[in-house]
Amino acid sequence: MGVVNVTEDSFSDGGEWLGPGAAVAHARALLADGADIIDVGGESTRPGAVRVDADVELGRVVPVVAELAAEGIPVSVDTMRADVAEAAIAAGAALINDVSGGLADSRMLEVCAAGNVPVCLMHWRTDRFGSASGRAEPSAEGIVAEVTGHLRSLVDAAVAAGIPEERIILDPGLGFAKNADDNWALLHALPELVGMGLPVLVGASRKRFVATVVDGVARSPRDADDATAAITALSAAAGAWAVRVHDVARSRDA
Repeated sequence: MGVVNVTEDSFSDGGEWLGPGAAVAHARALLADGADIIDVGGESTRPGAVRVDADVELGRVVPVVAELAAEGIPVSVDTMRADVAEAAIAAGAALINDVSGGLADSRMLEVCAAGNVPVCLMHWRTDRFGSASGRAEPSAEGIVAEVTGHLRSLVDAAVAAGIPEERIILDPGLGFAKNADDNWALLHALPELVGMGLPVLVGASRKRFVATVVDGVARSPRDADDATAAITALSAAAGAWAVRVHDVARSRDA
């Protein structure tokens, strides 16, 4: 899964692909490098990011989705807003990737069910979406049990909203309110996550815990691409459905 951030402030490449033309060209380049699906996002979810207005997100995402889908390119849309998901599905999106797990917008699961598209549900340790989003602090049960338990609750909610289990993808939420030990524990537990019986998406690309893995020294996000490729290989060996990456060529070679 190749990442196309149509944003001004994403931690890795904010502003580089902000216009529709640049975003579409970048998506084509990622496909040429071996991507199977393109993940288009119009709102950064980096730590400290300020949410953009819905009309801004729509204006960034929908034209890109429409052009790529018209070319027969499978497109995922990274959004927490049901209105954006609905417009993206109408424009041809094949998957909705919601990092809130369907909790940020009460209509999201309904929209995905009606649109007959798969949805990716992620674990995010936060209380910003209300009590239903789970703990804002670490649990005593350990990160793996916390994540698997929360993901099961998200699956139950999605099924209750009319989304068949076979259209649900799980994401452990690497880097989302988790420390390095949490992230590595989840990567080590990928076989257990895959054992939940649903496709698993791994999103480690260019995140801080990856950029400091060699000697503990923080590097630029792009300097983490080799380490990301190693995680791609480990994820594939563990049976992950896909990896979400910025540098597709390096991960494909891994």
